[in-house]
Amino acid sequence: MGYGKNIYYKAIGVLEERRALAEQAAAQRLAQFYELCPRGREIREEMAQNSANAAKTVIHGGDVRGELEKLKAHGAALREEFSQLLSSHGFSQEELSPQYTCPLCKDTGVADGKTCSCFKELQRRLAYEKLSLEVPLSECTFENFSLDYYKEDQQAYRQMSGIFQACREYAARFRKDSPSLLLKGGTGLGKTHLSLAIAGRALEKGYGVIYGAAQAFAVSLEKERFERTDSDQDEDTQAQLISCDLLILDDLGMEFPSAYVNASLYYILDTRILTKRPTIISTNLSLPELEKRYGERLVSRLSGHYGQMVFQGSDIRNQKRQARKSWKASQEPLPKK
Repeated sequence: MGYGKNIYYKAIGVLEERRALAEQAAAQRLAQFYELCPRGREIREEMAQNSANAAKTVIHGGDVRGELEKLKAHGAALREEFSQLLSSHGFSQEELSPQYTCPLCKDTGVADGKTCSCFKELQRRLAYEKLSLEVPLSECTFENFSLDYYKEDQQAYRQMSGIFQACREYAARFRKDSPSLLLKGGTGLGKTHLSLAIAGRALEKGYGVIYGAAQAFAVSLEKERFERTDSDQDEDTQAQLISCDLLILDDLGMEFPSAYVNASLYYILDTRILTKRPTIISTNLSLPELEKRYGERLVSRLSGHYGQMVFQGSDIRNQKRQARKSWKASQEPLPKK
C-alpha cells in the first residue's frame, strides 16, 4: 500500500501485542479452571499421553487398527468428561481458547498465505492517525470547504467552483495510477485545504499517503545525507517519498535553496512519473518562477505530466481575520456619553 516501513512495523507490533494479550488471557482462564477443578488438568495430561500412545502404536506396528480404535474411544471419553467439567464450573471451551481480534489470521496478519484484510485496515488506520496528528485532517474536508470566500469576484468564484468540483471527482475516482496535479496560486486560497481533503479520501480507501511541506522534506533529505547512521536505515525519506501511493508536496519553492535538495526533488518526482504514481504539488510560484528556482528540466516534467489548477481569489485567512475583528467590534459596548 505504500505506507512506509514505520507504519508497517508499527502495525506488526500492534498485531504481536494483540496476539500476546489474547493468549495470555486464555492461559489465565485455563489456570482459573485448573484451580477450581484439578481433575481438569489431569484429563488434559491424559489426553496428551493418549495422543502420544497413538503415535507409538503406528510406529511399533501390530494390531494398529484395533489399538487406534481403543485410543480413539478413550480420547473421546476424556474430551466428554473435560467438557462436562467445564460446564459444571461455569466455563466453555471457547473461553479457554485465545480470543483473537481477527479470527481469520489469529492476529498474525497472514491468512491463507496472503496478507490479511485486518492488517491492511490496521495500516490504513495508523497512517490516518499519523497524518491527523501532523496536520488538521478533520478540519480540511470537502464538506467544510466554502466557496463563499470567492463570491466577491465572479471570475474567481467560477474558477474555484470548477476546481472544487474537479478535486472532489479526483478524490472519488482516486487510484494508484491517477494523474498528478499542480495547484498554483497565492497564499490562503485553499490549495492546502483541498489537497488534504483528497488525502483524507485516499486514506479512507486504504491508500498510503505521505503529506508534508517541501521545507520539512528538504530538511529530512539534507539530514539523512550528512548525518545518516546504521540506525537510520528505516527512515529513508527519499525511498518513502518515491514508494507511497500518493505524495502531497505542499508549498514547493518555500524551502531553503540547495543543489542537493533540488536534485533529490527532481529524482523523486521524475521516478514517480515513470512509475505512474500520483503526486499533488501546491506552490505559490508561477511556472517561470519555478523554472528559475529549479531549472527547465523539472518544470518541463511538471508541465508535461501534471494537470494544472490555478487558484484565484482573496486570501481566505485575511478574510477570516477581518470577519473576527468585525465580530469582536460588534460585541463591544457603546462608549458612555
